[in-house]
Amino acid sequence: MDKRESTMENMVDLFKKSYLGKRVLVTGHTGFKGVWLLEWLDMLGAEVMGVSIDIPTEPSHFKLINSAKRIKDCRVDVRNFKEIDSLIKEFCPDIIFHLAAQPLVKKSFEEPLETHTANVIGTLNILEAIRINEIDFGVIITSDKAYKNVEWKYGYRESDELGGDDPYSASKGAAELLIRSYQESYFNNSNKSKVVAVRAGNVIGGGDWAKDRIVPDITRSWGENKPVIIRNPLSTRPWQHVLEPLSGYLLCGSHLIQGKNIAEAYNFGPKSELNATVEELIGLMDNYWPACAGWKDDSRGEIFKESRLLKLSCDLALADLNWTPTLELDETIKMTAEWYLNYSENNSSVHELTKRQIAEYCSLALKRTNYVEK
Repeated sequence: MDKRESTMENMVDLFKKSYLGKRVLVTGHTGFKGVWLLEWLDMLGAEVMGVSIDIPTEPSHFKLINSAKRIKDCRVDVRNFKEIDSLIKEFCPDIIFHLAAQPLVKKSFEEPLETHTANVIGTLNILEAIRINEIDFGVIITSDKAYKNVEWKYGYRESDELGGDDPYSASKGAAELLIRSYQESYFNNSNKSKVVAVRAGNVIGGGDWAKDRIVPDITRSWGENKPVIIRNPLSTRPWQHVLEPLSGYLLCGSHLIQGKNIAEAYNFGPKSELNATVEELIGLMDNYWPACAGWKDDSRGEIFKESRLLKLSCDLALADLNWTPTLELDETIKMTAEWYLNYSENNSSVHELTKRQIAEYCSLALKRTNYVEK
């Protein structure tokens, strides 16, 4: 196949070679990213076990598409090593995707202990379970906020300094240090476990109802014909559709399963020129929402410090994996608005739309990406 024609469709075929019939454990499977990952893995023919402490929101994408009927659905806290270890021994996964976390910056200020135990101890428990059970592969999801952010205009590279001033960022930086220590002490230069850390920026898309996130706040407010309240309208973020980083996570897992050499960590983000402010994001969302009620600036009511500029460099993912983002920002917004409007108007099955958007994403990538199976 011509290099220019190699695509996400080929990636789907490649994923089938990697995930078809494989036992895949996903922690945090009831959360925003987790549900989309479950659906994609199901489409790829994997046997999936999901591990989460609860269903974090109501409404719930997980419940709307009846994910529990297609996987082994387990309610276990990743901070409980004994139960996590027991599940892993029982299921014997070929690969683990670790997404379980306390994911909200504002909540990290309100509940720092829960944030650190979930994000640090939870990650440590998964790493230790991988080690003692000799699980072949692990993809550990952290965050772009794991980097020590000095708000420079350049994208952070995987080799840049980790850390953070707020509880959430600190917890993700600490998790990264744990991952690195296990990579260096146990997982490198061996024929046993291989683990990669993956970092992504602000992810949007259908099925997110978390508090204090911009898109859920917009859809809730505009659905009630009320202006959305914004803390930092000029904050700049690397907005990306949820399927963008998930394609990178799956690609990392695929390379691990195939025995290919990859780095210890990768960034997955949008094109650098597509960073946008919160205000710009709202303006784009307005283009696809039938009854926009506008927004109000509540920055004076801000009670915690939040970074205003954060960018990622994805050059390493391009060099090692030939991964590039597929969607333009306007396409990301359009897909997101379509999902929520479909949900609110009940025009079609949420499950069918979720599957269709995955297929449409793959089709677009078919035309645009340079992915080539090496």
